[in-house]
Amino acid sequence: MTFDAAAWLPDDLIERIRGRAAQVDHDNVFPQEDLDELAAAGYLSILVPSALGGGGLGLAEASLLQQRLATAAPATALAINMHLVWTGVAKVLADRGIDDLRFVQEGAVRGEVFAFGISEAGNDLVLFGSDTVAEPLADGGYAFTGTKIFTSLAAVWTNLGLHGLDTTSADAPQLVYAFVPRSDAVVTRDDWDTVGMRGTQSRTTELHSAVAPADRVVRRVAPGPNPDPIVFGIFSVFEILLGSVYTGLARRALDLAVATAKTRTSKKSGTTYAQDPDIRWRIADMGLRYDALPTELASIARDVDANAPHGPRWFTLLSGVKHRAVVMAKSVVDDAILVAGGSSYFTRSELGRLYRDVLAGQFHPSDPESAHATAASAWLGPLES
Repeated sequence: MTFDAAAWLPDDLIERIRGRAAQVDHDNVFPQEDLDELAAAGYLSILVPSALGGGGLGLAEASLLQQRLATAAPATALAINMHLVWTGVAKVLADRGIDDLRFVQEGAVRGEVFAFGISEAGNDLVLFGSDTVAEPLADGGYAFTGTKIFTSLAAVWTNLGLHGLDTTSADAPQLVYAFVPRSDAVVTRDDWDTVGMRGTQSRTTELHSAVAPADRVVRRVAPGPNPDPIVFGIFSVFEILLGSVYTGLARRALDLAVATAKTRTSKKSGTTYAQDPDIRWRIADMGLRYDALPTELASIARDVDANAPHGPRWFTLLSGVKHRAVVMAKSVVDDAILVAGGSSYFTRSELGRLYRDVLAGQFHPSDPESAHATAASAWLGPLES
């Protein structure tokens, strides 16, 4: 049975979100109305099992929905992604018999918003290390001190999922994954003034002994490459949903290029650009590049849902799909602008905004260097020491 994304994100909701996107970008504000409408529609809990009051969807369906949402407002989709990552990780763990993130699932049903606090300036280890100090407390909780960057949903989150390094416990060093609530120990800088993806409000977050209670300390794992399910859960959901957002952005750029070609008339030929052989080739090439990604995302998302036995290949597959989605999206937007012509250079142009938004894709893990290093190791083996 074909999944009906419009049942979760109806056309009228998509158009309202699309209608607000330009102003959100112009004003550099968080799209609160988008979040309110999505929360009212149950979107924050789409990956939570129906038995817990959620939507009961799989990662493959969430990928389709994020693609659809990104056609309306990429920044809104990217911000919501970071909440869906944690509900997706909860699903990945639960599907493998680990119930450590049940509180995330129950919280999402209640309308709580979970943000993603992993990225740190200069930390190219990402999930395999942290510059944030995780200080163990007597009651089993942890106090976190450090700085996280690109904290999407900064204006609205109720819980921040993060990691830090415990260097003092008997089994140290250990990476600690936990969730902290908003408090005076968490400072959000007002520093989000970027080229694109402005509605995400992915501000810098300072942690000053921010406490995660013992029941919100999810996992302690050794630093470095680690097969722990939480590492796989974060990496898999993060990469798939990121790829989904940029694939949806590319679809919108392609649709705009097609609409422009059908309505823009050449003075030279007297026909629409849709009849120009060069424009037809360009749009065909855009379509050929785009078509591969929705299918690839669906396939790998279904494999995560089904716990497919890809073993060590998982990390190449996951970093690869994100990398290909971002590269494809950038090239499609570039060509869409060439089809549309000089009008896309104005800030009022939706294509101009998509051009700025798509640039953010290269900064998300896995970056091109990491994706290629992972693929090289998979095909050639590790570098010789």
